[in-house]
Amino acid sequence: MYSFMGGGLFCAWVGTILLVVATATDHWMQYRLSGAFAHQGLWRYCLGTKCYLQTESIGEALGQGLQVYPMQVRACCLEGHLLSRWRTLWLRGGKGCFATYWNATRAFMILSALCATSGIILGILAFAQQPTFTRLSRPFSAGIMFFASTLFILLALAVYTGVTVSFLGRRFGDWRFSWSYILGWVALLMTFFAGIFYMCAYRMHECQRLSTPR
Repeated sequence: MYSFMGGGLFCAWVGTILLVVATATDHWMQYRLSGAFAHQGLWRYCLGTKCYLQTESIGEALGQGLQVYPMQVRACCLEGHLLSRWRTLWLRGGKGCFATYWNATRAFMILSALCATSGIILGILAFAQQPTFTRLSRPFSAGIMFFASTLFILLALAVYTGVTVSFLGRRFGDWRFSWSYILGWVALLMTFFAGIFYMCAYRMHECQRLSTPR
């Protein structure tokens, strides 16, 4: 039983770390915009060498006080062109649509991280399971939390994939999903296996308890 819980705890730790990294980084999608490289995450989008919040309007981005020196004129002109191109795509697709799907993806990822963290706490406490708490099985509760985390990750990735393929992928040339997005899928697998391990530990514990003569 403890070997299953140890394996589940390891998977849970790795999955939670990958989940946090995937949520916080800005490389869910990479694409070329007017010949320049760009990428975006759940919180920011990066055009050229600068990054802006997803909720930030183009006017605010342009008004951040870019200092133009003789050696930087060309770079600033390119950046202004990229921002203009991004604004055209943003308004054409509908700002509200973008905000809704980003908010949904963020919410599901945050809920997933909270469930995974709760599962890790219950998983650690499961090593100290006392006979007086047989009605509340900590391995079973930890497994449920890891499965809930897996479900939230799946919902987040499904929303992001659907909107990206149906909308963003058709408007950006030479685009692809990037490593932050891939880390999300790896985190999904790790939390799922963590739930499997803890459910196996729970079943083994129940079999041992029922087979023990009272």
